[in-house]
Amino acid sequence: MEKFTLKKIGQDSDIPYELLLLADETVEAIDRYIFDSDLYLLHHDAQDIAVMALHSNSSTELEIKNMAVAESYRSQGIGSILMDKAKEIAKEKRYTMLVVGTSDTGFQQIKFYEKNGFIKKGLRKNFFIENYAVPMYENGLQMRDMIILAHDLSE
Repeated sequence: MEKFTLKKIGQDSDIPYELLLLADETVEAIDRYIFDSDLYLLHHDAQDIAVMALHSNSSTELEIKNMAVAESYRSQGIGSILMDKAKEIAKEKRYTMLVVGTSDTGFQQIKFYEKNGFIKKGLRKNFFIENYAVPMYENGLQMRDMIILAHDLSE
């Protein structure tokens, strides 16, 4: 297998907005969570190819706020590598639940999370309407609700 390196980056590091924006719509949205999240970069051949931001919601729950893979590296299992790392980090820090939220129109993302052991847990009604200044679309549909998915780590 090719060599990938996951590195936690410090608060003094540059924020890799170009990667984060692949999974979130605006810099303003990213800035709402990025400064109190742990940020990890996945490197391959001295390139940053993927990013994830993990945020502690409570002593038992860790949330994936952002997970993105550079377009040229998609469909190669990189997302699943990141997901395994997120689960590993959560377990090491003794969290019992890993959660993620995604748009109700993000069919590919929902399928990805379910493939990685997540189940639908809840819904944040009108999240994308209330939290973004302009309507946003994915798969030709307006993004409205956030689907919350959870993975139980205590099993």
